[in-house]
Amino acid sequence: MERAEVLKRVIGILTDAQDFRLAAEAGDLAEHDDGPPDTAGVATLLLNEMLPSIRVPADASPQEVAALVARALGPALHTMVSGFSLAFTSLAMAHDSGRTDISSMQVLQELALEIEAGTYDEGP
Repeated sequence: MERAEVLKRVIGILTDAQDFRLAAEAGDLAEHDDGPPDTAGVATLLLNEMLPSIRVPADASPQEVAALVARALGPALHTMVSGFSLAFTSLAMAHDSGRTDISSMQVLQELALEIEAGTYDEGP
């Protein structure tokens, strides 16, 4: 999955989570809901698409298993963490600058537009 797609998925997860929280605060959720099913579904889908399957030889030592897992999962996890860090930083910068003219949803929308424009195609 390309970096821009991961970043857009991260924004989608955060947007869905915010929608869920607003609905909960407004009392619009059923009493029997156990959590945010849409957000959990989006996050699970992202993980399933990004994380590779790992084949481990039956005779592999624990150290070999750890090395295989680190090599296989490292790049995907780095990209996901980078996406959440970018979103958090964007939200934090808007907050810290005292901006009251923009909501967190608008910050995420602006970030999505920047990603679509290719602003974050390079870098870690």
